[in-house]
Amino acid sequence: MKTFTIILLCVAAPLASARAQQQVNPDAATIADFNKRVEAYAALHDKVDAMLTEPSTDGRPEAVVEHQRAFAKLMQQERPNAHAGDIMTKPMRNVVRRLLAGVFRGPNGREIKHAILDEYIGNFALRVNQPYPDSVPFSTVPLAILQGLPKLPDALAYRFVGDRLILLDQHGRLVVDVMEKAFP
Repeated sequence: MKTFTIILLCVAAPLASARAQQQVNPDAATIADFNKRVEAYAALHDKVDAMLTEPSTDGRPEAVVEHQRAFAKLMQQERPNAHAGDIMTKPMRNVVRRLLAGVFRGPNGREIKHAILDEYIGNFALRVNQPYPDSVPFSTVPLAILQGLPKLPDALAYRFVGDRLILLDQHGRLVVDVMEKAFP
């Protein structure tokens, strides 16, 4: 009887472990991959920023703009083949759409969606690795959405442009990634 019990335990333990692994959040690997990509971008951001001298502190706003443009140009050179989906991969876009669907179905969902779209001032092209248009204000991202998205390092921010979700490098006003049709 002891041999049977030992054999049963040897077979049951791996099965229980496999079941436990199946119950783990299925999006965890996707989010971990996203975080790895974001951290790689942030490391590149820091490297490029260190290559530039700090903008003049003489109070000229042009100095800050010149620094932003120099930073953006260097980042573009460092990521010449950047395209949509490099950071927000298809699995991550699916995670974001599910999150947004949950928020929009919630008690204030309709108002949240309208608030995002109310800030949209027209149709304009957004391309990865290109500057965010100077004439377009930055949108806000409602707290209910930010709380569900992975936290970003200081180098990056989420922004909505209509129903598009972008990753924005605020330092260089550079579009890092674009998720088209983010709304479910």
